[in-house]
Amino acid sequence: MRVVLIGWGAIGTAVARLLAEGGSDARIVAVAVRDKAKARARGGLPEGARLMSDPSELVPGDADLIVEAAGRDSVGPWARAALSAGLDFVVSSASALADAGLLAELRALARSSGARLIVHPGALGGIDALAASRRMGLAEVEHRIVKPARAWAGTDAERMCRLDALDGPTAFFSGTAAEAATRFPQNANVALTTALAGIGPDRTRVTLIADPAATLNRHEITASGDFGLLEVRIANSPLPENPKSSAMTALNLVRLIENRTAGLVV
Repeated sequence: MRVVLIGWGAIGTAVARLLAEGGSDARIVAVAVRDKAKARARGGLPEGARLMSDPSELVPGDADLIVEAAGRDSVGPWARAALSAGLDFVVSSASALADAGLLAELRALARSSGARLIVHPGALGGIDALAASRRMGLAEVEHRIVKPARAWAGTDAERMCRLDALDGPTAFFSGTAAEAATRFPQNANVALTTALAGIGPDRTRVTLIADPAATLNRHEITASGDFGLLEVRIANSPLPENPKSSAMTALNLVRLIENRTAGLVV
């Protein structure tokens, strides 16, 4: 299977490495970046992969799957190009879909072209159960995100609390998934994934917590409804290159890619 990877940052490079180490049947045939010179200087590009910088360079017959791992701003342009060409598009930066207009546009493009817009679980577990339970009705969904204080540096959290002076876990934000994903697109990206799997961006409640003693990125999802009660708790190691991203994000993305050609899918 031929894969075009959008982005060559911490997640993209981890995905390429894991696919190569696992002897996957998937082959990265192209990597899309903003700055080709910078990508070459970083090195490690998959053998034979060409560099792209514009969505117009996507050619329908040259790839089987387009995988985004580049950030919120890349989703719209690349998804439009991929879906219009009939190519399945995988979204890692789910926070982009907090824009209801963009989500509606991409869903319409997917329907008209026969392609699929795929949101993968990212750093989460239990998304399959959450999405399944929706069929019987969900009453409430809450997503708590706990990360080391340093992981919130460079975000609005710095204006909402003193990250360098915390003496314990501190909840600095509580609101909807749409609000969390928009204000904290890197750290709370998966809040939108939870929302899309469950009761939507405006009904899903999100709490963001900075913990000076934490060493892992923790997600706690609680959902209730006629199906019963769902409680999921996962603590992920951050990627060494980017403490805002979890290693599980790359692992779940690799699993999705490999499942496209696997004879047995679990």
